[in-house]
Amino acid sequence: MLDVITLGTITVDLFLESNLFKPFHNPSLPKKEFPTGNAECFSLGSKLYVDALSQFVGGDATNAGVTFARQGFQVGFVGKIGMDLNTKFVQERLKKEKIKFLTKTYSKKQLDTSVILLSPTGERTILVSRGASTDFSAKDIPAVKAKWWYIAPGQISPTVILNLVKKLKKEHTNIAFNPSGHYIKNEMSALKNICRYADIVIANREEGAKITDKSYEKMKEIFKAFDAMIPGIAVLTDGPRGAFVSDGRMMYKSLPCKEKKLVDRTGAGDAFGAGFVAGFIQKNDIGYALRLASANATSVVEHLGAQDGILSKKDFSSPRWNYVDMDVDSLHS
Repeated sequence: MLDVITLGTITVDLFLESNLFKPFHNPSLPKKEFPTGNAECFSLGSKLYVDALSQFVGGDATNAGVTFARQGFQVGFVGKIGMDLNTKFVQERLKKEKIKFLTKTYSKKQLDTSVILLSPTGERTILVSRGASTDFSAKDIPAVKAKWWYIAPGQISPTVILNLVKKLKKEHTNIAFNPSGHYIKNEMSALKNICRYADIVIANREEGAKITDKSYEKMKEIFKAFDAMIPGIAVLTDGPRGAFVSDGRMMYKSLPCKEKKLVDRTGAGDAFGAGFVAGFIQKNDIGYALRLASANATSVVEHLGAQDGILSKKDFSSPRWNYVDMDVDSLHS
């Protein structure tokens, strides 16, 4: 039996770095296309030369898998890959990280690909092309048992995921669920049903407000709604402001670890979510889980790509990560 199986997408991430990619803020930009008023700009109609091009393996479930593997767990990955030129590249990466690739069938479509336009400040815009992952079906889920499943579904059919979590719960398997933007935008009803089977649900604060239909500012109301929906723990990340966790009784708030230098925020959310679950499995302690999650996310943003900065057990033993600033408050006070 494996310790953890991660399910979701695997991608090739192409990073383009250039001083010509300029972050831009204008609150008068159209809200539909620019909800935060932020944009990344470069000259239209010009031939632009990038300063550097790098290729990495990414994808929510794969990023999470690397965290679990480096923390010493036996890990398997379930997802769909194609038969294009990048297939060998991603398979070799999984093998290097000692992650077992469990899906036996391949797609005729190309591997999912992301192109990341990275500015000098570490902010980025991600262009995503879905491919092989859209062919994923129930037959691609192997009959392999694990103590935990970490599900980051991308655009995989919610019917497939709902049937899977029902089956896993009958087998007394623990489930961590990290709903995708696609589920939050298009599959809210199924998302809520899946949450009812989850031991840990991980989302960002804005997503948590949308899922619970509560005000973004009222964290306790968001968590009370989550607690009525899920049997376990709710985790809400809040970007550079830290994270919040509820166990149904208490609300924990942690500040992020101080970063040495922001290089790239890609994969920070995956590093935090998987780091929290890994820490919770190891110690059954929310404080420890938050410390590992915060350290893991901070280390990731100090490196280019979603995986190079992920901490091993040895890395996490550094005195740098011995403390995280955290407050605890009654959820019902």
